Amino acid sequence: MDQPLVASSIPDPVRQFSIFMENKVGRLADVFRLLSEQAIHVLALTTLDTTESAITRLVVDDPDKARSLFWEHSIAFSESQILAVEIAGEHEIVRVLSALLEAEINIHYLYAFVSRPMGKSAMALCIEDMDVAIHILNTRNHKVLSQRDISR
Repeated sequence: MDQPLVASSIPDPVRQFSIFMENKVGRLADVFRLLSEQAIHVLALTTLDTTESAITRLVVDDPDKARSLFWEHSIAFSESQILAVEIAGEHEIVRVLSALLEAEINIHYLYAFVSRPMGKSAMALCIEDMDVAIHILNTRNHKVLSQRDISR
């Protein structure tokens, strides 16, 4: 379940695209080729498939350029904001999840970043209450990333 774009306490929230496509050999490669040809870097991704269709969620370094590309090529998509949290390694996953659990924040889904500037790891989370999550993570000294932090 994607959350619509709404104002949050982070000035430049990380944007996620959910691309809807038929589950057909080569379709995903076609989309990634288009992104690559336009020098749009995919920083995080996850794909869910069903028998006839697939949803690929991704975070890119230039969301405005990606949005225009999707429109230009009639690629069905939705856009939402996610919470991106920097982690020093796998041991911090438990700390982030525990902080959100203590605040009783439901996580709809999460996935890892493939790459990030400065070589740090990060997690992308779709959650119920962005403002409360940002507050609790900041008080626990976790770095919540903005779109500006992940853009090249």
